[in-house]
Amino acid sequence: MDASAPPDTHSESQKVRLSVFGQVYNLSTTGDPAELEESARRVDELMCSIARGGNLDAGRIAVLAAMHLADQMRIAEQLSLRLQILLRQLDEAVEA
Repeated sequence: MDASAPPDTHSESQKVRLSVFGQVYNLSTTGDPAELEESARRVDELMCSIARGGNLDAGRIAVLAAMHLADQMRIAEQLSLRLQILLRQLDEAVEA
């Protein structure tokens, strides 16, 4: 399979068993199960880190983790937009 080819979105789904913050989840993915496992590991790490900071219930810890991840995604989206603008400017400069 060509590594540069986009992933096949119509492939068979695979079952993945994940553990996050002491809870087991059985999920299906059509992508790479290792990527889903890595995401679960990172979420688990984040939630455990938040839990060490105080006496919070699991629901509050989950919300704080979701807020942190949403902020990280917002920052990544802003950086991506800046990179797109810079690439467009670079393309225009090269064409000039």
